[in-house]
Amino acid sequence: MTEAEGGPDMVSFRELARRLVAAGIVDTISHQRLSKISREDPEFPPVVRIGSSNAVDYRLAEPYFRSRITRPGWRTDLKGRPPKAAEPDDD
Repeated sequence: MTEAEGGPDMVSFRELARRLVAAGIVDTISHQRLSKISREDPEFPPVVRIGSSNAVDYRLAEPYFRSRITRPGWRTDLKGRPPKAAEPDDD
């Protein structure tokens, strides 16, 4: 559970993934995906190395994921390049 009010609730990426799914914030997510998001998104909460694991404060990560807008990618390996947006008609 969480520490006293105001203290951090440090969790590994594996535990963070489990909590996000259990809370219904995301349908599914892996610790590998969390690692990738942490490297690519400058808005991701600060990551701390504890031994050989990465950890993040759940009190910061939970609101980050609740407000995060996902943008699923186009499967270029299956569908090729995405179609260009249709230009609006000026009629």
